[in-house]
Amino acid sequence: MMLLVTHVLAFGAWLVAHSKATPSAPTISIFLKPPGVIPPGGSTTICCSCQGDNGNFVLYKKGHQLRSLELRGSRAEFSISNATHEDTGPYSCHYMDGDTVLARSETVDVMVEEFRLPKPVLSVLPGHEVVAGSYVTFRCTIAHSSAGCFLYLEGQVKTLSLLSKEQDDFNLSHVHKGNGGRYSCQCFTRGASFEWSAVSKTLDLVVRDYTWSNVVRLALGAGVLVLLGLIMAEAVHSHQCRLRPC
Repeated sequence: MMLLVTHVLAFGAWLVAHSKATPSAPTISIFLKPPGVIPPGGSTTICCSCQGDNGNFVLYKKGHQLRSLELRGSRAEFSISNATHEDTGPYSCHYMDGDTVLARSETVDVMVEEFRLPKPVLSVLPGHEVVAGSYVTFRCTIAHSSAGCFLYLEGQVKTLSLLSKEQDDFNLSHVHKGNGGRYSCQCFTRGASFEWSAVSKTLDLVVRDYTWSNVVRLALGAGVLVLLGLIMAEAVHSHQCRLRPC
């Protein structure tokens, strides 16, 4: 029996050591800041981040290496300024350790187009600050009869929703902390060619989660009740002892 236990413990220690020796590959996130189509002469930043603490990021466009930056604070930012149509295309990041590729990001598309539509206005109901579990509605409004709109959340590689003129609201039910962040929208028309608006002003959605604070309050309340119960019991015991010796 002792031999079996020894073998089980040894096997468990080997599993722990093996898991530490072969950590899972890091994952990279890539996004535009600010998100959306940019005009000629405009600017954007391609942000690449991961959980690593050393190494470097290499930026690729259509499979061709462009630039390399050392990892600082788990992020590297590649800026595009004074943009032209030549900057349009798919971009991705490789996370490198020397000549070894540790991870590859998804692809993010940079689009450079003239802005010909009026700038939309983004609003949120019931407000900029909500409680977790609430129902939230985003509304992108533009003075154009047939424009569709995209809703963006900064930090996401994909647009959240395509809003047609018949459906200019985007609804979130049972929001959580992950829904918080900086939102914007951008509109377009689809004819012989696409025509774009500028990106709306951003708005920040804050989601308050009071679950933990409620647990703390309940625990403190229970502790107070227990303390009061102990004080009452001690008072009753002392009173009985005064009436007759304990």
